[in-house]
Amino acid sequence: MNLYHCMIDLKEDSKALGFSMALEKWMNHLKDAGKIQSWRLMRRKLNLASDQHADFILEIEVEDMAQLDQAFRLSGSHEEEVERMHRAVHDLIKHSSFGLYRPFPDPERSERMALI
Repeated sequence: MNLYHCMIDLKEDSKALGFSMALEKWMNHLKDAGKIQSWRLMRRKLNLASDQHADFILEIEVEDMAQLDQAFRLSGSHEEEVERMHRAVHDLIKHSSFGLYRPFPDPERSERMALI
């Protein structure tokens, strides 16, 4: 399992609930299409965070890099409904930063270490 981690700040005029509803529709579409395993959205609480932390964290789980590639390919398709759902989320975002994480130690590394 890999975790695609997104830190998101919304535009000043964007509504948080509108963003969460648009994101839910988009993420569920990706999940129903088998392009992601699961997802969750969290919001900073009581403004307890450093300046480097965004207001929202979106975590998207994918089985492997091939599944992540499929999600990106679907996101970039020119299908009208896909473009509409993606735009409904993307147009509300002021700034985002991303990272891809994996379990550590991963099974491959654990097996190599066991052989030593």
